[in-house]
Amino acid sequence: MATGNSSAGDIPGSPPALPSFATRRCALTLLHSLPHRSLSLPFAAFATATLLTLAADEVYAPEAAAQSCVPDETFAAPARDPAEAILVKYLSRRFLIAAEATERMVGAAYRAAREVGLDPLVVLAVISVESRFNPIAESVMGAKGLMQIIPKYHPAKMLAAGGEAAVWDPERNIWMGARILQEYVYRTGTLEAGLQYYNGAFADGRAQYAQRVMAERERLLEVVQNRSIATVALHGG
Repeated sequence: MATGNSSAGDIPGSPPALPSFATRRCALTLLHSLPHRSLSLPFAAFATATLLTLAADEVYAPEAAAQSCVPDETFAAPARDPAEAILVKYLSRRFLIAAEATERMVGAAYRAAREVGLDPLVVLAVISVESRFNPIAESVMGAKGLMQIIPKYHPAKMLAAGGEAAVWDPERNIWMGARILQEYVYRTGTLEAGLQYYNGAFADGRAQYAQRVMAERERLLEVVQNRSIATVALHGG
């Protein structure tokens, strides 16, 4: 079993800046929503001037108020990848996991992968190799959870996720693991080297761990492309 990740630890980071023109966009959104055809020219002019004046005062307006007029659809979740449903069925049967729990883990892997710029199939492959989708897996090296994270090496991520206990929560474990892997890929320059670093086997010239993960990724890709769970019987697990 893999050790979960290297002892190199977290890379410091800073949160992204908030948008600076939220209130102006809000005012313009309201303006465009007005029924202009039914308004007299003087009233339309008055409404335009009022809204733009309010927008100019964004420095003094609370952030929540500035965003409250944005239509609800602005915050709609991204469309679900059709591949997720296929993978849920396959992984649920292969690893004998309840469909609801599998759906939660697959969804978390896709979200985390999108956020950090990784292939979601790679994230799922790492989980398959590291823990076989067992959220309470623990190695003799102290690696814990789905992506076998060693808490002492990643205190910043543990804190951001809500404390060391977060390593046992499937979604937060995946959130942390995806970020750890992405940082290692960035440090080393390639996905293969990043995977080896994640496993604590960077010195392995044969890259055996990376090969296992990529073989698993190809298996998952085949399942998605075939749009069938029949390959479970062929591949086993």
